[in-house]
Amino acid sequence: VQLQASGGGLVQAGGSLRLSCAASGTVFTINTMGWYRQRLGKQRELVAAITSGGSTNYADSVNSRFTISRDNAKNTVYLQMNSLKPEDTAVYYCNAFVPERGMNYWGKGTLVTVSS
Repeated sequence: VQLQASGGGLVQAGGSLRLSCAASGTVFTINTMGWYRQRLGKQRELVAAITSGGSTNYADSVNSRFTISRDNAKNTVYLQMNSLKPEDTAVYYCNAFVPERGMNYWGKGTLVTVSS
């Protein structure tokens, strides 16, 4: 499984960005896809995740501002980020979990910078 993320950039506080992550390879084995982020000096943390059936999970800090969605036909997961805050500044990583292998796959991070 390979993951290609895109959509990061610089935005002012209150603005919006949409991240995309396209999966390739043995995509039929993927169950959960999600987004994690790593802020400067912090550990990587879950932002949002979505199962193949569409169930979602969000970090409390982004709930009601961020929306994760998935297009199974395109093997792509999206993260719509609204009302961005400076504390959302981080490198965002796409993740895919394959339960049969017990493995997590990671895309290269994409930097999101929110200016105040």
